[in-house]
Amino acid sequence: MLLIYCVDPLQPRQPDSAYAEEVIAAETVGLAHGLISYEALVDDSDAEAAVRRIPEQSPPVTAIYRGWMLRPEQYARLYDALAARGVLLISDPAAYRYCHYLPEWYPLFEGETPRSIWLRGGNELTMEEIGRALQPFGTRPIIVKDFVKSRKYEWDSACYIPSAADGEAVERVVRRFIELQGDDLNEGLVFREFVSLEPLATHAKSGMPLAKEWRIFFLDGAPILTSEYWEAGDYGNSAPTLTRYVELARRVRSRFFTMDIARQIDCAWTVIELRDGQVAGLPERADVHAFYHALQHGMEGSHPLASST
Repeated sequence: MLLIYCVDPLQPRQPDSAYAEEVIAAETVGLAHGLISYEALVDDSDAEAAVRRIPEQSPPVTAIYRGWMLRPEQYARLYDALAARGVLLISDPAAYRYCHYLPEWYPLFEGETPRSIWLRGGNELTMEEIGRALQPFGTRPIIVKDFVKSRKYEWDSACYIPSAADGEAVERVVRRFIELQGDDLNEGLVFREFVSLEPLATHAKSGMPLAKEWRIFFLDGAPILTSEYWEAGDYGNSAPTLTRYVELARRVRSRFFTMDIARQIDCAWTVIELRDGQVAGLPERADVHAFYHALQHGMEGSHPLASST
């Protein structure tokens, strides 16, 4: 197996400093890595230049990318450029898109995740269209995001809407969200019912309420790492039971992905989102060495359960 990291744009022989700890952990367990240029791939749309540092492999090898998020079309270009060198990323473009865009994975998790609706587009959407789409929510609170990301750190101005029926609040928050996303807006708008989660802390800068949320990494349907999501706050003894989520994970059309879950105030659990495991960050509390040890053994065919706690 080969790991693929992004190169540091200022130090072309070094991995991006944001992944330095992961590279050290990977080397500790004996995993080899190669470097690609994120800037060549994303800014220059030149996938061949992006992968020029990756040696050709014969026979082909399976690889896992650990780097910054990519749009599905960017990922597809990376996938093809690496495949031409005999390096096969663990997620094909269809699997990456499935876990990257909420409307792709939502049907499998309907009833296990907050109710959601979506509209394609951004500024061209009218408030009348948005208002009609929000009618099923009644007066319940909602959040707005695009198909991938929210502006959760601008909680009150560009994420949270106290009532889906408050047209002025909807317009104010949606327009601010679109403005802040700019060219990074992914596909369209997603509106999700805001559910009451077991509180953990309040974000020091944004005022966003933090809940007892966990990130689970799955490889081939088995959990290889379970970690508390937020660095702040005391999680106590609220670790999730994974049986239900392992069952759901086996139906996800991807070999390697994350599932974020949170505890509700009624003690039930809900799925917050899925993400392709290659672009999902390791939480601050996660044991990086345990993650790479579990990843190595999982790719070899066994699935030890690793936990950061």
